[in-house]
Amino acid sequence: TAGKIREANGCMALDLRYTGYQIQDGKYDLPGLPAAHAEAAQTLCIYLKDERVGVEVTLLYGVLPDCDVITRSVKVTNVGRNEIYLEKLSSACLDLLYGDYDVLTFYGRHAMERNMQRTPVTHGRQVIGSNRGTSGHQYNPYMILAEHGTTETAGACYGVSLVYSGSFEGSVELDQFDQIRLVMGLQEDFFSYQLKPAQTFYAPVAVLSYSADGMEQLSNQMHHLVREHICRGKYKDQIRPVLVNSWEACYFDFNGEAIVNLAEQAAALGVELLVMDDGWFGTRDDDKSSLGDWIVNEDKLGCSLTELTKRVHDKGVQFGIWIEPEMVSENSDLYRKHPEWAIQVPGKHPVHGRNQLVLDFANPAVVDHIYEQIAAVLRQGDINYVKWDMNRSLCDIYSDSMVWQGNVMYDYMLGVYDLLERLTQAFPDMLWEGCSGGGGRFDMGMLYY
Repeated sequence: TAGKIREANGCMALDLRYTGYQIQDGKYDLPGLPAAHAEAAQTLCIYLKDERVGVEVTLLYGVLPDCDVITRSVKVTNVGRNEIYLEKLSSACLDLLYGDYDVLTFYGRHAMERNMQRTPVTHGRQVIGSNRGTSGHQYNPYMILAEHGTTETAGACYGVSLVYSGSFEGSVELDQFDQIRLVMGLQEDFFSYQLKPAQTFYAPVAVLSYSADGMEQLSNQMHHLVREHICRGKYKDQIRPVLVNSWEACYFDFNGEAIVNLAEQAAALGVELLVMDDGWFGTRDDDKSSLGDWIVNEDKLGCSLTELTKRVHDKGVQFGIWIEPEMVSENSDLYRKHPEWAIQVPGKHPVHGRNQLVLDFANPAVVDHIYEQIAAVLRQGDINYVKWDMNRSLCDIYSDSMVWQGNVMYDYMLGVYDLLERLTQAFPDMLWEGCSGGGGRFDMGMLYY
């Protein structure tokens, strides 16, 4: 199934019926979510309704002819008198009525992401996904269905990718009639979204493309989509600078002089950008403290951030900075003041990763606070580049700001996207690097920012 809705009494007998359609010029956008953007595009809206449950569903198809891509999303509105619960909602459902296909998926681990695996589609369900709160190192939210024998330059294939950075699930099933169904969307685990009367929910965008001439052509179409219709901003078409990062050079053991010396050596080698990594804020001399306290440690640097950026620029090198805004250390002023802002289950010893907890970005007050701190730092000096890291998965899912906990995982990602949107709009000349323990959140949702 591509979707499940549970009524307040536990019934799950959804019966959506077609009520109409509309074709609109332009490409649809989704509130709070990344989506492909295009001027020369059209949107097909297909309207469905279940009168008994009181739910309206709109299937959104964006047609981008220049890259042979169709985007797909789902809008769900509760028009009834009782709350309903979304137990599953997928963005793409593709049925192939005949043919022999292989499914290509991309598995991995830290420092070895996205290894290709190609297997025949067999009876039963073949499933990939993440329930870690991020798209993850283990599987990428991208799948290919390719006819047996398809190569880089010959054969038919379909690609499906999710424009989303949180938990996801993709599956391929061969049924009793030898028909194939591919489904891609939100992960069912830890997802039970409460939708009150008059509320609306949007599923993340899925992008679909087809090639009759092998996987090279499919790759080209997807690459064109990302470059022209996903990425935004002034750096979209620019070559990225050659950079050196202070982490392996210094780890936490540095001061302003060490950073300037590194910039001087970098300039001599033709390196264009120096990124000052973890350790410049709070009292951060190891990985056990200060996440959440985004205040420059001028005592450690021996100068202000403004002075340091000027000295680095005077060496002929641009300056970048590292942040991990979604995280908090228990040994931090923020946690001591707001322990309820961390994602953890009351009465249960929290699970740590890299000695840190995850902030409750499902709570708008948390997002507001972190935005103000990071924005205040970025206003100091001439900063050209920000490395945004995310070094642990989500678990013990609980938000002190919510009564219904089934909404937390999805609303967390809305909070992350909200912070990204606000920062990228406030600092349009900044180049942003997405990082998550390396390549743990490499997806079109992050590429949008």
